[in-house]
Amino acid sequence: MIQSNMAPLGMAVTPHHLASESALAVLREGGNAIEAMVAAAATIAVVYPHMNGLGGDGFWLVMPACGDPIAIDASGAAGSLAHIDFYHNESHIPHRGPKAALTVAGTVSGWLEALTLSGELGGTPLPLPRLLRDAIRYAADGIPVTASQAAATEAKRNELQHQPGFATTFLPDGKVPRAGSRFTQPALAQTLSQLTEEGLYSFYRGNLSHRLAREMTALGMPVTLEDLQQQRARRCTPLHIAHSEGDIWNMTPPTQGAVSLAILGITDQLDMAKADEAQTVHRIVEATKKAFALRDKYITDPRHVTEDLQTLLDSDHLATLASQIDEEKAAPWGTGRGPGDTVWMGVMDSSGLAVSFIQSIYHEFGSGVVLPGTGITWQNRGAAFSLDPEHLLALAPGKQPFHTLNPAAARLKDGRAMVYGSMGGDGQPQTQAAIFTRHVIQGLPLQQAVSAPRWLLGRTWGQSSDSLKLESRFSAATLERLRQLGHEVELLPDFSEAVGHAGAIVRHNNGMLEGASDPRSNGSAAGF
Repeated sequence: MIQSNMAPLGMAVTPHHLASESALAVLREGGNAIEAMVAAAATIAVVYPHMNGLGGDGFWLVMPACGDPIAIDASGAAGSLAHIDFYHNESHIPHRGPKAALTVAGTVSGWLEALTLSGELGGTPLPLPRLLRDAIRYAADGIPVTASQAAATEAKRNELQHQPGFATTFLPDGKVPRAGSRFTQPALAQTLSQLTEEGLYSFYRGNLSHRLAREMTALGMPVTLEDLQQQRARRCTPLHIAHSEGDIWNMTPPTQGAVSLAILGITDQLDMAKADEAQTVHRIVEATKKAFALRDKYITDPRHVTEDLQTLLDSDHLATLASQIDEEKAAPWGTGRGPGDTVWMGVMDSSGLAVSFIQSIYHEFGSGVVLPGTGITWQNRGAAFSLDPEHLLALAPGKQPFHTLNPAAARLKDGRAMVYGSMGGDGQPQTQAAIFTRHVIQGLPLQQAVSAPRWLLGRTWGQSSDSLKLESRFSAATLERLRQLGHEVELLPDFSEAVGHAGAIVRHNNGMLEGASDPRSNGSAAGF
């Protein structure tokens, strides 16, 4: 079994070891956790380009040494031309192509807002060229293609190779790059260099924004220069539950952060400490169904949310939901929102500052559109909108789409602090619950809690089944018991990307930092 890493001064966990090292190098040079995360975010955009990038969205949960965490919503809204009539010939919003690239990319605005917050927290800031240095070099000089990128490119080649800019960027010499081969992104290197010279604001209100707008117009995307200029990352108060083990925070709408909190709040009413493997899965799955029902009824653009979600996370309400769970029978299950490719990353520094962060372009390679000359793959997050004008998620210009993304953080009653999260659409809140339950409540070592076999209630890529999918490492007795309880069980490979790339960092009471990365990813827990 892989052991977690421990260090006294700084710790970074990401799903790609080069991003972890970028963060660690910044920490070594005196940068704080926020600056280290910006460096990691830039690097991961280069080295895991099928999962995330500058053309996507991001969400931050920043936990100071003292006081409540600060959330940053760095997601973009639908373009001003993205109205229902724009899709009059479509039965639904396409998942690929220029019409799928209908929302502003917000992640760079999040880097900017996070660095502003970092300055407010004090200290001597590191210059932006230093924070983006690794990313620029990896884009220009090349990185070894991961097996994950190679597999994703092969799987999506026929679907994406005719989208603007895709083949030029991701099919060098017209071929799927093999794992381990050198992969360069010179246009992206130039874009990142331009940001270091002009500032991150250039993405939205500078020279770069004008270039992006020209290319988007030429491609027929419904996003304009004015839409870019209006983008601002927004600080907000995260949602919270008072768990028996401590305080847990997560993101506000338009994310499903409330789902992750609700699952843990519901299962907190049950005796999870003494639950065996089958009981643990069953109870969390049944709580997930209750939490998804809340999500599908209420969560949308925060300006359109009709209910106070913090009130829905009241312990009495969650206790009522917990009382409805049948310990001996699985409840009926409809359909989920489906999968999503994302990266979760965490950083803690020696001052006590911690960051839980997520960055995504939604589906693998997002819309598949790479803006010419920029190397930027644009997200397809707007595919989450509905063309039904009466739907909760009805498309409207300037409206934020629903997000599965939700980074988590906790302060435990025993004095420890924790940041944790995962990629994986519907799987994110389920994986968060698995890690928190196994480590905090059931006492499993941190790395073991991340590596242990996981499950997914819902769809994986290319499948229409909303069954309960479990990694094959679960015991035969557990699988049989779950079938007896009425779950429609399907098996995944032993270590499956379908259940997401997860990670966690814990600050212990003696100041030591412990990090765990996911063996399902190319990541690492890097500390010093």
